[in-house]
Amino acid sequence: MLTNLFLFIAGLAALFVGANALVHGASKLALSLGISPLVVGLTVVAFGTSAPEMAVSTGAVINGQGDIALGNVLGSNIFNVLFILGISALVAPLIVHTQLIRQEVPIMVGTVLLLVALSLDGVVGMWDGALLFALMILYVAFLIRQSRNAPKEQTHEFDASLVKAKPNTWDGRWPVQIGLVVFGLLLLVLGSDWLVTASVAFAKRLGISDLVIGLTIVAAGTSMPEVAASLVAAFKGERDIAVGNVVGSNIFNVLACLGLGGLVSGVAGIAIAPSILTFDLWVLTAVSLACLPIFLSGREIARWEGGVFLVYYIAYVSYMILSAQAHDALPQFSNAMLSFVLPLTIITLVVSVLGKKNTRQ
Repeated sequence: MLTNLFLFIAGLAALFVGANALVHGASKLALSLGISPLVVGLTVVAFGTSAPEMAVSTGAVINGQGDIALGNVLGSNIFNVLFILGISALVAPLIVHTQLIRQEVPIMVGTVLLLVALSLDGVVGMWDGALLFALMILYVAFLIRQSRNAPKEQTHEFDASLVKAKPNTWDGRWPVQIGLVVFGLLLLVLGSDWLVTASVAFAKRLGISDLVIGLTIVAAGTSMPEVAASLVAAFKGERDIAVGNVVGSNIFNVLACLGLGGLVSGVAGIAIAPSILTFDLWVLTAVSLACLPIFLSGREIARWEGGVFLVYYIAYVSYMILSAQAHDALPQFSNAMLSFVLPLTIITLVVSVLGKKNTRQ
C-alpha cells in the first residue's frame, strides 16, 4: 500500500514538473522562432495545464485501462467546473468575458454534446478519436487566425506575460529549450504510468472500480495545474483568466485527450461502461449546460453560485463513493438530492437570472 501511495504522489509530482517544463520550453522555443506571444498564449500555455490529463488518458488506453482514461476526462471536466470555478468564485466573484459567453462556452457545450452522440454506440472508436482530434486542430487554427485581429490590449497582455528569453540567460538557447520540451514529455510519460499503476492498485485494494478511481482521485490529481492557475488568477484579480482557463481546459480534454486516446486504441476502441452512459456523461452535460444561464445572467459567477457549484461537487463525489460501496444510505441520499436540493437550486437560479436581468434594465 505504501509503495502504491509513493507511486501515486511521485506520479502527480512528475506530471506537475513535466507540464511546467514542457510549457516553459515550448513557449520560449516558439518565441525564439518568431511566433507571437498571443499565439503562444492561446495554444501552448492555455493547453499546457491539460497535459497531465492527456498523458494519463493516453497511457491508460495503451495499458488497456480504458475506464481510467474516460473517467479521467469526464471527472476532470466535472471537477473543473464545479470545484475549480466554485472555489475560485468564493475567493472573488468571477468576471465572465464576452468572448467566453459568445464563443468558448458554446464550443465547450458543443464538444460535450458531440461526445454524447459519439458514445451512444458504447465505444469511442479510432474514427471517433480521429474526428475529435481533427476538430482540436481546427479549433487551434481558428484561435491563431482570430488572434491576428485581437485588440492591442490583449496583445500587450501576452507580450508582458510571455517574454522572449535572452541569449545570455539559462533558457535562451535552442538546445536548452528543446531539452526542456523532451524532459517535460518524458516526465509526463513516466508520471502518467506511475499514476495509472497506483490508481489500479488502489481500486483493487479498496474494491472500487477503475472508473470510480478515474472519475475522482485521478481526475482531481491531474487537474491540480488548473486549480493552481485559476486560484492564483482569482487572488491576483485576473478573474476572467480563471474562467477562461477552465473552459479552455474542458474543450482540450474532450477533443485532444479523448481524441488521441481513441486514435491509439486501435480497432477495438475505448469501451464505455454502462454507468457512464446512464449517469456520468449526463452529469457532465448538465454541468456544462448550467454554465450558460449563470454566465449569461450577469456576466459573472457570484460567490453564492460558486458555493452551489462546490456543494454539488461534494454531493457528486459522495454519490460516487456510496454507489461504489452499495451503501445503505444511497437511496435516501438520492431521494434527498432529487426531491429537495435540485428543485430548490433550479428555483433559486431562475429567480437570480430574472433578478439580474431586471437590475440591468
